[in-house]
Amino acid sequence: MNATELRASLGLAGIYALRMLGMFLILPVFAIYAKTLQGADNHTLIGIALGSYGLTQAILQLPLGMLSDRIGRKKVIYGGLLLFAIGSFVAAGAHDIATLTVGRVIQGAGAISAAITALLADLTREENRTKAMAMIGMSIGTTFAASLVMGPLLAKYIGVNGIFALTGFLSLAALIGVWLIIPDPAQSRFHSDTEANAKRLPAVMKDGQLLRLNYGIFALHAAQMAMFVTVPFALIKTAHLDKSQHWQVYLPVTVIGFILMVPAIIYGEKKARLKPVFIGAIALMTAAQLGMALALDSFWQIVTWLSLYFIAFNILEATLPSLISKIAPADAKGTAIGVYNTSQSFGLFLGAAAGGWLYSHYGPAGVFGFTTLLMLSWLIWSLGMQPPKAVRSVMLHIGDTWQGDAEALSRELAGVAGVHEASVLLADRVAYLKVSQQQWDEAEVRRLIDATF
Repeated sequence: MNATELRASLGLAGIYALRMLGMFLILPVFAIYAKTLQGADNHTLIGIALGSYGLTQAILQLPLGMLSDRIGRKKVIYGGLLLFAIGSFVAAGAHDIATLTVGRVIQGAGAISAAITALLADLTREENRTKAMAMIGMSIGTTFAASLVMGPLLAKYIGVNGIFALTGFLSLAALIGVWLIIPDPAQSRFHSDTEANAKRLPAVMKDGQLLRLNYGIFALHAAQMAMFVTVPFALIKTAHLDKSQHWQVYLPVTVIGFILMVPAIIYGEKKARLKPVFIGAIALMTAAQLGMALALDSFWQIVTWLSLYFIAFNILEATLPSLISKIAPADAKGTAIGVYNTSQSFGLFLGAAAGGWLYSHYGPAGVFGFTTLLMLSWLIWSLGMQPPKAVRSVMLHIGDTWQGDAEALSRELAGVAGVHEASVLLADRVAYLKVSQQQWDEAEVRRLIDATF
């Protein structure tokens, strides 16, 4: 990476992390706090308030990403961060569940993830984009784990309304960071690897392999939100832990999850055994949900099930994007990711709402009975998944003035040893390849690409 690319990648990863930090911090303490507000005697309303962020995010993130193609990336990002800050301050000042829900809805309307990845694509060369995207992915994972520990501690000292206010200030800080730190792109254009293409949506939506993964991320995050509507109360009632002490549970189980995730991912990728690792993680998640449905009667039971949950969750969170990249058509990767992210957001909303309703009527057993069925249905559907090819994505720039036959060049590239798929898009001035993880004739591919300059 050159200096501009490194500055853009680190800066956007940091800005993304600042925004997500505000969202994740409230997860472990939200339900307990919301219960103290006026009108929150119905647990269903708590779930809706928690998940309403996901509903507006799901509705707006693809349209706002496409809007950034027309009016500019930074304008959309500025607007989204400002909306997020406004929603945070509304939530901070809420004295009733309805106002809190309004704040969450406004927060979700600041759906800028697609615009951020598009800006990152504008500022990085094709051969470095995977590294840049990995920085954002790492920042999200680290922020999530840190938030589970920091959230209860911050709630003790500044309260949950203070966390919302802090979230608003973090969002404004991120806005200033975009202005001062992130370079303006010399040119903004559509990128098939990071942005959704409306023309490719029908094909992506009909792809059975991708549908399995979209359902999976929906179910995974629906179960996550249902869990955070329920587990904080179990830690108080069963484990007799004050909400400020919940970090003492979340810290070790998240650390265990991260440590055990690494060898599983390395084994799956290096040995081309990603499907068995993936199926095994879903099975482990199903067992964790079933355990919570049947036995949350002691502190150590809660710790055991949460440990299994976070091991499975971390593996699945890491493998799902990798599978999307391997399975999606080379020229529709951005569209596939957009649908995947939208499915995740809908899962956030429906999982929280369903979890709240089930807790009100059937208690924790009802909530985790529901999440067990979600995981079991995902497990059964995933058994028929085709093992993903041991490939990785490569993007190479083609000559800015080259006007040759893109289809012919695609066929030539696809015929090179170790290249499984190739798609040349003149509009993007890029060749998208899926190449063998073990060995591919990079010299021959670069010879063909160099001929376009």
